[in-house]
Amino acid sequence: MKPMQADNSRHLIKAAQQRAERTRRQALSALRRLDAKGAPITFEAVAREAGVSRSWLYTQDDLRAAISRLRERHRPPTPTPRTPDSQRASTTSLLRRLEAATERIQRLEQANRQLREALAQALGAERTARVLGDPTRNDTPERRAAKPIGPC
Repeated sequence: MKPMQADNSRHLIKAAQQRAERTRRQALSALRRLDAKGAPITFEAVAREAGVSRSWLYTQDDLRAAISRLRERHRPPTPTPRTPDSQRASTTSLLRRLEAATERIQRLEQANRQLREALAQALGAERTARVLGDPTRNDTPERRAAKPIGPC
């Protein structure tokens, strides 16, 4: 009969837990250092600084979220492309365009007023004809007789 071996698994579990805690502390410390330096925050940079693997960082939800949040904060804003001076509209040109737009608006407002007045008169005439019972009123405008085509 073989002698029973002692169960040393608790020592292995404890060592693994300590290694995991140490790795997390290293990653958090590296993240803080990179943030304090204003360095670009990427998974690669944090992994290199902490001495851990990128794949491990991706498995840690809180670290992944912190890296993503800091990466966005440190990302420089994308500059809007400037229009070259030669392509920019001059002040005179912009003023002329504004004047033309104002004139067009005034013409459209005048046409709109005229159309509203014409519509009001037509509706009034139709109502008057309906109330008074005008027998000559047709639903369609009067048509002229069509000219015959061909020899007559």
